[in-house]
Amino acid sequence: MPSVTHQLPDLADPDAVVVVPAPAPGAGNWSGAASATLVDGTFYLTYRVRRPLTEGRGVTTVVARSEDGERFETVAEVHRDAFGAESFERPVLVRRPDGGWRLYLSCATPGSKHWWIEAVDAPTPEGLADGERTVTLPGDDGVAVKDPVVAVDAGGRWHAWICEHPLGEVGEEDRMSTAYATSADGLRWDRRGTVLAPRPGAWDARGARVSAVLALEPLTVLYDGRARAADNWHETTGLARAAEPALGPASMLVADEEVPVLRSPHSDGALRYAAAVPLPDGGVRFYVERARPDGAHDLVTVVRPA
Repeated sequence: MPSVTHQLPDLADPDAVVVVPAPAPGAGNWSGAASATLVDGTFYLTYRVRRPLTEGRGVTTVVARSEDGERFETVAEVHRDAFGAESFERPVLVRRPDGGWRLYLSCATPGSKHWWIEAVDAPTPEGLADGERTVTLPGDDGVAVKDPVVAVDAGGRWHAWICEHPLGEVGEEDRMSTAYATSADGLRWDRRGTVLAPRPGAWDARGARVSAVLALEPLTVLYDGRARAADNWHETTGLARAAEPALGPASMLVADEEVPVLRSPHSDGALRYAAAVPLPDGGVRFYVERARPDGAHDLVTVVRPA
């Protein structure tokens, strides 16, 4: 995975390009929770489309492609009903080392606060609509798992940063931290431990979820955080770094207090689920879900030049 330095563009820039607008005006209508990759000069993007609670929450995951990173055409679409899920959240699209494609889906268990992660494999992005399915991170009665960030290193080793929600206290299930796991094939994972956790009294006191890995060595990430349960779904973005760089991707992460927390100036302030795509010229294209004045969320993109 190419290294991306920590200098960030203004992700709240009003001139940012809207890649996927919200599905309708108003709060709860969100397009975003995206991941993206650049393969042979073509951008591939996956995102979820969400409706308000009364209309079904995360209803669809879309896979799309683009030659310029801004204008996308849909190549595959997956509906939550096909997975028996009550909702979808962040998907991840990965080009496998063998040339195939994998889509990770964050799936909500109906009637509960539990989530699991399921993988879909296919030879092409178009085939992901009905590819081979594997429940790869099931969670359990004590923890919900969702919103992974997945990377494959030059040696073919798979790495994942997984959002975990503890389920032991009723009404407290929105709390979140990030675990790190490794795998030889991206399907069977070994959890290595919690690497990013909330900080009492800080802007991320209620939750800390890795959203983008900017560099594996030294490990540098963007992450979503919030201070209160009332801020659920309205997270903002900070930057964290390896506490012990010698540990590589397995390092614990600590917030970089010198980098301002990034938030939308509009409505609920949400600026979350950032993704970063290194460009051949040394620049980086960022995608982020961002609140707009009417409370809806658009998926937007900003480029940081080389």
